Amino acid sequence: MRSTSRGPGQRAGLTRADVLTAARALLAEGGIEALSMRSLARRLGVAPNTLYSYVRSKTELLDEVLDGVLAEVRAPEADTPDPVAGISALMTSTYTVLLGHPDLVPVFLARQGARGANAVRLGEILDTLLRRAGVDESDVGQARRVLIVHAIGSAAFAAVGPDGERPLAPADVTAQFTRGLGWLLAGITAGSSPPGGAG
Repeated sequence: MRSTSRGPGQRAGLTRADVLTAARALLAEGGIEALSMRSLARRLGVAPNTLYSYVRSKTELLDEVLDGVLAEVRAPEADTPDPVAGISALMTSTYTVLLGHPDLVPVFLARQGARGANAVRLGEILDTLLRRAGVDESDVGQARRVLIVHAIGSAAFAAVGPDGERPLAPADVTAQFTRGLGWLLAGITAGSSPPGGAG
């Protein structure tokens, strides 16, 4: 016989989507300091222990929220004919998505990226493209981190400051991001085989 018992979250009528949406709202309102399991429970009108039916910790909650954002990133196929162009397209899409969620950029900085299923998928595609572009296996991980830092850092420069002003015009930051990405890719792939060639 199938058990009809339900966890506290189910009894409260919550879904995982409800929890993540409320967490996203708290982050938008007050940043990472505003989000705790207790504050989230207050927002949802439940006891804090109810939330553990859905997430094990604040860290996991943050990673789930960030990973939901990364679902918007448009990734090329790992076997795209020009791997360098594929890397450029992937990182440009990542940067553009981050610009669309400026309140979460500080969270990405604090977490040094994301660790959910979408983050893993995008990381695997990026690693494959780096290998195909001729990057040595021992350097792939470091190259990935450099590219991610460039995307998150550039998005942070484009964000609105605490006084409501933009220190740099978004178009200027984007132009700098694009130029910097080109420099990084030229350096990362220096000495590698031409795209589509052996190696």
